[in-house]
Amino acid sequence: MSCYVTFGEIMLRLSPPEREVLFQSDRLNATFGGAESNVAVSLANFGEKTRFVTALPDQQIGWSAMRSLNSFGVDTSFISRRGQRVGIYYAETGAAMRPSKVIYDRTGSSICEVDGDTFDWDAIFKDAKWFHTTGITPALSAGACQAVLTAIKKAREKGLTVSCDLNYRKKLWQWGKAAHEVMPEVAAGLDVMIANEEDCQKALGLKLDVDVHSGSLDVEQYRAMTGQVLDRYPNLKMVAVTLRESHSVDWNGWSAVLATRDGFFHSRKYEIRDIVDRIGGGDSFGAGLIWGLNNLPGHGQALEFAVAASALKHTVYGDFNRVTKDEVLALMGGDSSGRVQR
Repeated sequence: MSCYVTFGEIMLRLSPPEREVLFQSDRLNATFGGAESNVAVSLANFGEKTRFVTALPDQQIGWSAMRSLNSFGVDTSFISRRGQRVGIYYAETGAAMRPSKVIYDRTGSSICEVDGDTFDWDAIFKDAKWFHTTGITPALSAGACQAVLTAIKKAREKGLTVSCDLNYRKKLWQWGKAAHEVMPEVAAGLDVMIANEEDCQKALGLKLDVDVHSGSLDVEQYRAMTGQVLDRYPNLKMVAVTLRESHSVDWNGWSAVLATRDGFFHSRKYEIRDIVDRIGGGDSFGAGLIWGLNNLPGHGQALEFAVAASALKHTVYGDFNRVTKDEVLALMGGDSSGRVQR
């Protein structure tokens, strides 16, 4: 059975209960998550063999992070044990017109100490078919950036499909280079790119005419945007973009587009109300797209699976999407009534 490999940072997530603001009370819920680990967990829940690569300290919090991944069946045997701390982020869930907030505390975490020679990619990729990472990891340190570039180069040499969610995070690019100085090199090595309009502008330096604040997104603008990306990067086979219409914290319109060299697909739109947790929604989309491209007939079906998987993630607390492929396929087939299953 071929393996799907993801590389990035897993963090400790601390969140106040319910809709409280941070430190309104003396309680915080502790879970684990992070973009690439979220993808690995989703793929494992879909029944795939997955391997997550990162660096963690050899102490109790690091062990707990590994146990969390292991509980889903994710292979953690290539995690590098180094450094002194697990990165942390604080996630405060908003309400109505009060937006959700994320505060990072990940400076000096273990993954910041890796470099291009830390990991044995030949061994990691021995039985692999797909490699996935995000634009978050190269933002963390010069060494982590080099590790991403090395991994992409090795993956391409071995014939793996390479995907990346650009995931631009302004607060994280602090080590000396800006995203637009690094991410074009990452993009040049990809087969599949996941990006939004801000990613394309801030990470790739493209000039786009896309208005995300209008309340209703124009799909034709995204056709033009993805066309620009495909024109710039000849190795790319496809670009996927999620379309989020934020009516409030609790109500989003959710769909996506997928542009290939010979087609353009727009998914069904889900009106997601009473959102439980939108963090990890993009990661569950990425995992769904990867699974769909490998298991379903046609790009349109793969896109529909990805959007359905990420719509369901909005109903699950925590970073990890805990749904199965059968639950996603049921939603794709129109079962959205929410009736009790007995």
